[in-house]
Amino acid sequence: MPFNALIVSSDSFPVRADERRRLGIPARRTDGAVRAVRLEGVPPKTARALVEIMGGAGGCAQAAGMRRGGRTVVILQGDGVHYHAFLEKASRREATRAAALEMRDVLMRASTWPRVLALARGRLPLGQRTLIMGILNVTPDSFSDGGQYLDPSRAVDRAVQMARQGADLIDIGGESTRPGSKPVSLKEELRRVMPVLEAVVEAVRALPDRRPFLSVDTRKAEVARRAAAAGADLINDTSGLTHDPAMAAAVAESGLPMVLQHIRGTPGTMQKHPRYTHLMPEIAAFLRAQMEKAVRAGVREDKIVIDPGIGFGKRRRDNLAILRNLEVLVSLGRPILVGASRKSFLKEGHPLPPADRLEASLAAEALAIAGGADIIRVHDVREAVRVASLCDAVLRNHD
Repeated sequence: MPFNALIVSSDSFPVRADERRRLGIPARRTDGAVRAVRLEGVPPKTARALVEIMGGAGGCAQAAGMRRGGRTVVILQGDGVHYHAFLEKASRREATRAAALEMRDVLMRASTWPRVLALARGRLPLGQRTLIMGILNVTPDSFSDGGQYLDPSRAVDRAVQMARQGADLIDIGGESTRPGSKPVSLKEELRRVMPVLEAVVEAVRALPDRRPFLSVDTRKAEVARRAAAAGADLINDTSGLTHDPAMAAAVAESGLPMVLQHIRGTPGTMQKHPRYTHLMPEIAAFLRAQMEKAVRAGVREDKIVIDPGIGFGKRRRDNLAILRNLEVLVSLGRPILVGASRKSFLKEGHPLPPADRLEASLAAEALAIAGGADIIRVHDVREAVRVASLCDAVLRNHD
């Protein structure tokens, strides 16, 4: 998208009829939401026309820092009635047609949220409740639980335990991507992952009720291929297709859905002075570009999950800002996964080891759910399930 259109704020009234009556809110032709849409890289002529048309439609708009011959950021604000009138007129004018079509796409994506994610063995419902992804690292050097589950029998026990605690997915990873970590060879990653994956596949098949789906956390196409053949349901690429050029084609061939995560740099370099000018627009632009790359390789867009990559090339202030502004990524129209569990930004300057960051992890997970996360990736499944249950009761009107 040339203008990287994003809904940067949304002030909504409750949409359920009974909630409207309780609050005394009259019925409207729209859901009552007032949304602000941000466009960047807008030519001056187009910017002036957009401001004029939105004002004429009853909304408001402003172009920031417009210079002769340069490009600018435009912020437009209004409710559904205003945007309907604006889009009808702007889409007919040559100068504003491209921006209007991009805005229409974003507004449609945000209002027609995906309802299901098709996996290898079934379907995950979206929007009904928050989904819990339990972490199963089979590495000697992961930042929190490295070395605990290298033995396949211990890994299986942990997977079964997480399933019984309420995990909807279990994410198996054989390469640490903590800050400063070094990559492992394909041979070594396969040696770690495949025996555990194969054993966990058999173990979850034997469970009488809670049968979680299985995800494999990898940056390598060959690991993804073999994992798919062994029974994995989802591929979680923390590099967002930046590590292995063959990854997108491998996932497309497998037919599995995938997680695309934002990262700046590599695990070995990502925390060396990361800097952003406009954090959320830059994350969104990256994810859009990688989604397009995946789709060109044959991955269906409805099989893509996005992840803002907390801790991956981010300062503490950036991680906090992601939690504060996560709703911006709803503009991309894809399910959102957030992994904040036990990460170092939760320490608040105190020397807390990862295992002692439970309370802060749960707070971050609750904030992510409030911001629109569909899936939270966690170490502490039982506690996260309880937090998500209350958040869903408040946010999704579960009585």
